[in-house]
Amino acid sequence: MGPMDQVVILPSINAITHSLGNHKTIYIYDHTTTKYSYQSYPSNPRQKTHFQGILMRIDCQSHVFPQGYIDVLSQNPVPPNIHQDAGSYLITYGDIQSFRLFPEAYSVQQKLSAMDESKIDISLISTNIPGPCMLVSELSVAGAKAINNFIAELTQKHPDRLAGLASIPWNLQEEAIREMTRAKVELGFCGAMLYSHINGRSVDDPDFEPIYAHAATLDMPIVLHPTVPTWGEKIMEYSMIPMMGFQVDTSFALLRLILSGILERNPSLRIVIPHAGGVLPYMMGRIDHQTEVLGRARDNITQPVSMYMKDIYLDTVSPSRQALEYAYEFSGPNRLLFGSDHPWVFPKIFVDIINKMKISDLDKEKIYYQNAKSLFDIG
Repeated sequence: MGPMDQVVILPSINAITHSLGNHKTIYIYDHTTTKYSYQSYPSNPRQKTHFQGILMRIDCQSHVFPQGYIDVLSQNPVPPNIHQDAGSYLITYGDIQSFRLFPEAYSVQQKLSAMDESKIDISLISTNIPGPCMLVSELSVAGAKAINNFIAELTQKHPDRLAGLASIPWNLQEEAIREMTRAKVELGFCGAMLYSHINGRSVDDPDFEPIYAHAATLDMPIVLHPTVPTWGEKIMEYSMIPMMGFQVDTSFALLRLILSGILERNPSLRIVIPHAGGVLPYMMGRIDHQTEVLGRARDNITQPVSMYMKDIYLDTVSPSRQALEYAYEFSGPNRLLFGSDHPWVFPKIFVDIINKMKISDLDKEKIYYQNAKSLFDIG
């Protein structure tokens, strides 16, 4: 088969992944031609651990910001934008919110040093916000490719330390499916990023369902990351957007994926909601009461929302022992992933909290690395 950029991947195409030894083969079936094509790619076996005497650690939320994407973002004619300010880069969402990029966001050496200091074996790296789907359509694909090509270069240079999550132009359905396939098949990425809205469109918009279906077929986990909410101007004072708005917005987004029936119709689709599940774990009793007792929002689901949540993965990015202990109790030991949100949070904060949690060593192994190995096929 020729290069993957010669294969048109459309919603009418299904893919099946088959593992054999250290390689995987993806079989792509096109219903329009009734023909199969295939491509083999390595499953990237990695060392057991780099650090003697401690459990292996896989950081499932760690971010980079490529210079190539900075160049694309700087061309966006409307917010979000980026510009140099006081010797660093400043991302702005008009007057609503701004974020300054830390040097670790674009210095891989500083990231590796931080990993060593916190004894992290592997970081699953991604570009957080703004995602390329937040740009004007003319720049979305270029932005996604700039991110994915950069991350692929890093994972190829450091295959035993770094793995990649793909950025996807969700606002362009066919291009999103193509880029997701390229990221999986050609670049060997482990999953893909989704945001709490797609440039103002809700995550349950029907246009996105073929992308979810394709992710499920490709065995591509989706990480639901926050972005500046569409209602951000209501909480722009006092830094309340990153303080709490992010967690509320991702919670609404995941609730939409459930109540719309998207997870019901795509049962093999695997979702990660970071930041210890946002506010959903604490609101689940009320949500189930609304659907099961009062009969609200039941049209597209066949079971309580809490039952769908049993298949959702949470990460540990909430720097509170009390919060993480409840996340552990809520999700169970098999659905909680170690994550740090580096460089915005230093990983050792979460290492110290997890080490002090009164849970079994076996469950700590699951949180630190076994769940990530199983979900993302890394480690």
